Amino acid sequence: MAATPENPTPAAARRKAGRHRGEGQWAVGHFTPLNGNEQFKKDDDGLNVRTRIETVYSKRGFDSIDPNDLRGRMRWWGLYTQRKQGLDGTKTGVLEPEELDDEYFMLRVRIDGGRLTTEQLRVIGEISEEFARGTADITDRQNVQYHWIRIEDVPEIWNRLEAVGLSTTEACGDTPRVILGSPVAGIAEDEIIDGTPAIDEIYRRIVGNKDFSNLPRKFKSAVSGSPQLDVAHEINDIAFVGVHHPEHGPGFDVWVGGGLSTNPKLGVRLGTWVSLDEVPDVYEGVISIFRDYGYRRLRNRARLKFLVADWGPEKFRQVLQDEYLKRELTDGPAPEQPAGQWRDHMGVHRQKDGRFYIGFAPRVGRVDGATLTKIAGLAEQHGSGRLRTTADQKLILLDVEEGQVDSAVAALEALDLRVNPTPFRRGTMACTGIEFCKLAIVETKARGASLIDELERRIPEFDEPLTININGCPNACARIQVADIGLKGQLVLDDDGNRVEGYQVHLGGALGLEAGFGRKVRGLKVTATELPDYVERVLKRFQAERETGERFATWASRASEEALS
Repeated sequence: MAATPENPTPAAARRKAGRHRGEGQWAVGHFTPLNGNEQFKKDDDGLNVRTRIETVYSKRGFDSIDPNDLRGRMRWWGLYTQRKQGLDGTKTGVLEPEELDDEYFMLRVRIDGGRLTTEQLRVIGEISEEFARGTADITDRQNVQYHWIRIEDVPEIWNRLEAVGLSTTEACGDTPRVILGSPVAGIAEDEIIDGTPAIDEIYRRIVGNKDFSNLPRKFKSAVSGSPQLDVAHEINDIAFVGVHHPEHGPGFDVWVGGGLSTNPKLGVRLGTWVSLDEVPDVYEGVISIFRDYGYRRLRNRARLKFLVADWGPEKFRQVLQDEYLKRELTDGPAPEQPAGQWRDHMGVHRQKDGRFYIGFAPRVGRVDGATLTKIAGLAEQHGSGRLRTTADQKLILLDVEEGQVDSAVAALEALDLRVNPTPFRRGTMACTGIEFCKLAIVETKARGASLIDELERRIPEFDEPLTININGCPNACARIQVADIGLKGQLVLDDDGNRVEGYQVHLGGALGLEAGFGRKVRGLKVTATELPDYVERVLKRFQAERETGERFATWASRASEEALS
């Protein structure tokens, strides 16, 4: 049974809460809601709002929506109000929520494991065209996000998505979010183990289950058996990474406690090896620890990473074993360093069945419904009807026969979907930004696209792996701290003393087994107008000063502040 204020766990029932209110942990008896978010979740489970959307709000319109549903529980079904048009970054954090809210929504479609059929992709495209003004961004968590959604249209959108096996259930909110999976699961020649059955079982047990629908905050997870470490496992609350155990064979190494935002932390290994069949049990144990022991007093300390940092991996593993799994876990090895620096599967690659998959890159994840519908048609014409989204805002077409590869590549390139993208197209990622996001301070998507064009024109010979991640605010949805060049949006002063859109610069971050956060050069902030000049200047210095085979991140960690300015 789940721990709740009304039904604490047996262990919690034996504990006495002290006079100090602590961190709001249910498992130590602290059930009194200590902030507004915890109160509205106690008042009514977020999953229950769907009935009100279908029977009341969609019929009476935006003005009929209860504020706690509008800015709280509706997230449990993938809905956020979007930013009112025409409000610049000076208004972020200043205006009241009702002043920032537009009467339209962002709607997030969860795509667990990144798996899509052409039928599903065609429906996503048709919904985009009919209800979302053509919007349909591919996110860095393998989802698709619409904008301009009217509350009146939401029930029909749900009907269409669910008819083809898609969902928005718990795509947002204090819930188990989408489960990332290797986009080449089950097909890659070098795969250690296919994690797809575990993803399906986790989804069956956890998503939409009210035992897990009131977490302290969001819970992000990933399962990948790829040796390319292709799901950003280091920055998830829990991640299962494919490894070979010397005695037990292929299975997964378990990581917990990763996350970015304004207080970034890399995940840590529990030192365990788990079989494919054990993954759902361990996932359920870890999310239960988060539910029961997670910090609910302060929203900015409510992620699992803070509990893991306080406990350490040894205590976390012990609690997992003793209180939740009721058994010991097997010790296991760490994953090996991946062979290459790119982990996004772009280009043409042979599958283990002899056919090919083709990875292709839109610009900063931005596509539209019409393009998605065309991609679905290409996949039916050239493949078997299967596609995947990636954790890098890209897509992959599966099961292409050898004789169809050239024509498939040509058809994708004709849609400006690059199969062999430049490092700038391949490595630039951007969050939603001020165009639609109420937390944003600056523009991101359009600026990222224009930056790609400028760098391709200015440094056409540059051919090193490079990531440029652009975020509209400090919350790091675009992973700025772990990019080669991370750009955190803020208002800065230009040469004339005017407050204009700009970025704080992080340099030399990385994921992989050499993961680390980028350095910030003292006082280094770049205006949006200066951004192409700045990036060009730094990359040319890297080209001039790098040692043979040296990565940008390594150079940036040792370069002088003058070289990075």
